[in-house]
Amino acid sequence: MKTTLLCALLVILGCEFALGQAQYKVLYNLAGGPSDGANPIGALVFDSVGNLYGTTSGGGTSSSPACAEFGCGTVFELSPNVDGTWSEKVIYSFCSKFSELNCQDGSFPQAGLVLDATGNLYGMTSKGGGRPCPLDTEGCGTIFELSPPSSHATAWKYSVLYRFCAIEQGGVCKDGDYPLGRLALDSSGKLYGTTRRGGAGHGGEGNLDGGTVFELSPSGGRWTESVLYSFCSFGTGNYCPDGAAPEAGVTFDESGNIYGTTAFGGASFPRHGYGTVYELSPGSNEWNETVLYAPLGNGGVYPRADVSFDRLGNLFSTFLGGRPDGAGGVFRIGPHGGVTATPFNGEDGDTPTSGVLIDARRAVLYGTTPMGGAASLGVIYKIVPPSQESVLHSFCSLDGCADGGSPEGSLIEDRLGNLYGATTGGGAYNEGVVFEITP
Repeated sequence: MKTTLLCALLVILGCEFALGQAQYKVLYNLAGGPSDGANPIGALVFDSVGNLYGTTSGGGTSSSPACAEFGCGTVFELSPNVDGTWSEKVIYSFCSKFSELNCQDGSFPQAGLVLDATGNLYGMTSKGGGRPCPLDTEGCGTIFELSPPSSHATAWKYSVLYRFCAIEQGGVCKDGDYPLGRLALDSSGKLYGTTRRGGAGHGGEGNLDGGTVFELSPSGGRWTESVLYSFCSFGTGNYCPDGAAPEAGVTFDESGNIYGTTAFGGASFPRHGYGTVYELSPGSNEWNETVLYAPLGNGGVYPRADVSFDRLGNLFSTFLGGRPDGAGGVFRIGPHGGVTATPFNGEDGDTPTSGVLIDARRAVLYGTTPMGGAASLGVIYKIVPPSQESVLHSFCSLDGCADGGSPEGSLIEDRLGNLYGATTGGGAYNEGVVFEITP
């Protein structure tokens, strides 16, 4: 009781308390527009000196009508202070350049950022871009770069690297449309990602042309986009056996193969399918797709998160729903096939939308769910393989949800083993928090 009252009084500065053996701390309370961001969805990323960077899907300074209700989003930086507190700075507000409802520089980022060796940040916005969009008047999305300032007196430099729907035929964006997942960066500086809509596939009810996996390559100061694979390239009508509507980013293995999930497609029943886990392998002229797993409805269904690999080659991710309790869970695909799952029951988590963090030192998995737990506003969980699951923190444990609520992004880890993430709601202003938890 004393801990609850103390944290409620000190919520503006952040609070710290122990739940079992895990110590949870709010590092920052997002305040929303017009001076701050709101509702972070994607995962955070560290730079080499310990600063945290992330995106928010709302908030920001834009005066565009498209941003009037919730704001169009921001990129923020959190820096640690010597006294243990953290200082936040908005380094970019989206829709700074707009024409009515279309934000030329992008809007509503839902994915986290990726950082290169020189400190440049790369990300995507789900809308905006300035191009006409067949399915959304607010734009089809962008890929952007933020370059660090040369001195403390200058600002970060923002550049749009690519605007989706540059190739539109018959009301379909052949180069992709509506990117939601985080980018991946290879050693040569190329960027890889997915779009939920668009591509050359035949589409299907609710799938909106299947979606794509793409590559963005730098050359001579310009960036060129290439579609590596269009989902819904097989089947007819509503049947997309190769998958449809990817919402997560992609993951590379050591051989250069690409892995990911699609929210729909795969099985022929129901009409839209239960989703897939796929592999793309580079060939002489094109990338070849293999469906590693297509749920049939008797287990976990609707995988929508990134995949991760452990040292033994096991692939891990999460599914949104399924039996026995319909609360989703974590699944593993072995290097030689075979699928096992750890289901949630609601009390220990529900409807996971993000992937898992594999801690090789502790030999455990960590993750978040936006629902479930003591207050039904999400948990941080730990799984000791094969399936021993426990809750490290239930969100909204404090009065007024001072500790945050509904985390949707994956966790990240520092060199000491502390975990970091963000919630879409709760906190001092109900706009979300950035948190740290020490298992």
